[in-house]
Amino acid sequence: SGLTNAQTESARNAPNVTGQADKQPIVFAHGFGCDSNMWRFIAPRYEHMFKVITFDHVGHGRSDPSAFDVQRYSSLAGYATDVVELCRALELEDVIFVGHSVSAMIGGLAAAREPELFDKLVMVGPSPRYIDSAGYVGGFAEADIVDMLDSLDSNYLGWSSSMAPMIVGNPDRPELGAELTASFCRTDPTVAKHFARVTFLSDNRDDLAKVSVPTLVLQCRSDVIAPVAVGMYVRDQLPNATYRLLDATGHCPNLSAPDETAAAIDEFLGVTR
Repeated sequence: SGLTNAQTESARNAPNVTGQADKQPIVFAHGFGCDSNMWRFIAPRYEHMFKVITFDHVGHGRSDPSAFDVQRYSSLAGYATDVVELCRALELEDVIFVGHSVSAMIGGLAAAREPELFDKLVMVGPSPRYIDSAGYVGGFAEADIVDMLDSLDSNYLGWSSSMAPMIVGNPDRPELGAELTASFCRTDPTVAKHFARVTFLSDNRDDLAKVSVPTLVLQCRSDVIAPVAVGMYVRDQLPNATYRLLDATGHCPNLSAPDETAAAIDEFLGVTR
């Protein structure tokens, strides 16, 4: 049944496996409204020394659209289950998991549940809760998130074209905002609306303490989605964290600053080139 499982899995999350078959696996996971293509400037750099896996969350990229299930994906835990099942189906061990944005927390949930499966985590722009609450700065008032979700519901394409450039930052490089807009627009709007709600209303602060594997928290300056206070909070709550504030700005350093992002990952992994 291992084969069937792997076949089901590869249909669901469309994993792409490259690099060295017999080496330690490094898995790259994309953020909201994106797909595995977001890692194209970073993942290939690891192919000469790791087994490299990229994949698409259900509803994104080349994933199987019929696999979308409102119940399963009603919280980030469902996506974490997918990550664990993907690793098992591909028979991965000692996984290095690199998650961008919401996938940083998805990786954290997966590692909290199955710590023996993971060797290290890299969280790029993580946020365990986007909404401010007593003694916690998430970066958004609850009303702002509700307004954002309403506008996303009523006009997904309009929302995408106004939000994507803000998320990416780097206004001097409009092509980055255009790329993220196009990616949002390729995502099934039904799934995107659901995933946005699950992401932006999530509160996984209590799960951080359960993540025992060594974790690199990578943060950018002037990130409207995950402000610096959030990255420092994640660092302080994780039992085994290394924190790195990049010079990069915006929420997508995998697109805007791949050299600096890869260099920080290399340092954390002890990779020399």
